[in-house]
Amino acid sequence: MRNVDAAGLGIGDDHPPRIMGVLNVSTESPYDPSVYDDPGEAAAYVDEELIGEGADIVDVGLESANKDLDVLSAEQELARLDTAVETLESTSGDAVWSIETRYHEVADEALSRGFDMVNDVCGFADPEMPRVCREHDAAVSKMASPPDLERPGAIEEVEEIYEALSMNGFTDKTILDPAFGGWSEAKTHADDRETFRRLREFRGYGRPLLVSINRKSFLKTIAGRTTAEALPVSLAATSMAVERGAHVIRTHDVAETRDAALVGAAFARDRFRSDSGRETGDVAVEELDVTTVREAERHLDRLGADRDAAGDAVVRTYELDGLSEPMVGALRAATAGPEGVGGASFALAETAEMAVGESPAADGGAPGAGLLVCTPAGLSALRTAVSGVSVDLDAALEGVGAGFE
Repeated sequence: MRNVDAAGLGIGDDHPPRIMGVLNVSTESPYDPSVYDDPGEAAAYVDEELIGEGADIVDVGLESANKDLDVLSAEQELARLDTAVETLESTSGDAVWSIETRYHEVADEALSRGFDMVNDVCGFADPEMPRVCREHDAAVSKMASPPDLERPGAIEEVEEIYEALSMNGFTDKTILDPAFGGWSEAKTHADDRETFRRLREFRGYGRPLLVSINRKSFLKTIAGRTTAEALPVSLAATSMAVERGAHVIRTHDVAETRDAALVGAAFARDRFRSDSGRETGDVAVEELDVTTVREAERHLDRLGADRDAAGDAVVRTYELDGLSEPMVGALRAATAGPEGVGGASFALAETAEMAVGESPAADGGAPGAGLLVCTPAGLSALRTAVSGVSVDLDAALEGVGAGFE
């Protein structure tokens, strides 16, 4: 996983989760607590409510993301930039300043006047954006989007989000945002929930992830909450997002989100990483965060490796109960010894009712239980090996296969 240096702020697996607080200088923006058109009031808000509460990054929006409003031109955004710059110059706190825009002209001007980073809500739909960010050596958050400057984030199929993130390539300091929220009429809450479930998949490009899920509707509907009541569901999702590999959390609720992110980081699984090989010539190792075959395929694609290896990249463990003697015999025979199928093993449970060496369900005994440990490829071979022994066993193993998706 590539780490990104954003004006001295480290972002990536080697760093704690970073909090991006939001300031809007667009009066049409829907979330009133973050909207200011007076630089002095905006600066006070940034110092007290954002940086003062623990924001590492201040993201300044020049226009609303409301899909029902007209998109501003680059010239109109530039006309609002003075307020943003004056706010930056009036703050006393220390943070990385990010400009939210879709236009390279606006990014160039903002970076020239003190901003450190770009939040591109159109994901390089403006093909000049990567060049500008490289020239300023600036980190850039790239949100999944169609190749259209007027349709930010309007990816209507979850399967297409991953490919959209690669539009017009990457810079060395690109951070990826899979785009949550109602960016189009066709994008549903179910789409957002599926995107969240597959969050680890977007680590497949080997770049840090940013998520913007604060008080989003796909979370509110789970608990039946209004926007004003939605902070608890946002915090629950924040912890889960960080545990699943997110590095930057964009939020209006800085202090609370910071705490939730730290909890997620504290309980995330430690992944082994050794970078010693970068300097000594020894082999460097990085354990990837892979829990599904699809996630493994993304990493294999990045490396240009054979996708077939994904079938052995994930291991699942299942308890099977209600096994008859023929079922147990078939599972044992298929997985035992050097002739057994690879990538699958079966261990029979012992129960208090069984004598030593007695098979379950033998001579009318009770059904038996056992543990099945397998990879997707191992399961496929096992299903072939035991096919036809029992309709019930065939159905059970078919259900196991769905768990790898």
